[in-house]
Amino acid sequence: MVMNDPTPPRAGAPAGTSAKRPLDTVVKMALGVLFGSFALIWGGMFLSRPDRSIPPYSVGSQERTVVAVHVPSWTSDTEIETLIERFRKVGAETRNFGSMKIQPTTLDDPKGRYQHIAIYIFADEGWTEPDVLHKYVTGEDATVRDGFEKSVRGLYRLDEQEEEGRIGPIPRGKDSAATAAYSRQLFKGPVVRDEATAPADSRTAP
Repeated sequence: MVMNDPTPPRAGAPAGTSAKRPLDTVVKMALGVLFGSFALIWGGMFLSRPDRSIPPYSVGSQERTVVAVHVPSWTSDTEIETLIERFRKVGAETRNFGSMKIQPTTLDDPKGRYQHIAIYIFADEGWTEPDVLHKYVTGEDATVRDGFEKSVRGLYRLDEQEEEGRIGPIPRGKDSAATAAYSRQLFKGPVVRDEATAPADSRTAP
């Protein structure tokens, strides 16, 4: 005896063809949240950058004078160089990195709130997590230190009178020769202050 199929066919569907089940509502919601999160992260980085002449970026974490910055994975070396040059411009003109979404690094220094700063730029945001940066700054984990410096896409370092900018990983130790092949120093030397644009008190709050 042939039992009747309890599921009626779709209107207009060929005989013997059952209707396709639509995606479950929970699955639709999960997919919407996933893609929405990516859109919000990228959109927030894009819209919150100080201007459109530099690539989108976000400050992942900061510990005292050391800052870990994240850029999208597709950011080119040329774009990262543009970002480093913007940091350099701020250091020469106002030395007020608050406009670049960075908290004061030398808050109690009477000479200024950003007398020392080191900004590391990564395409992998995992290296910008607070716990990873803490391990790097304290030097408590050699594996983290090595991975951190090998994963750097760009660096801007500023002291009271000296500054440095570079693209690529930071050469160090026995692997310095191999690492140097993928890195390039942009500049290193005394800071050239632009007195025409520098404020009388560089400690002005952002």
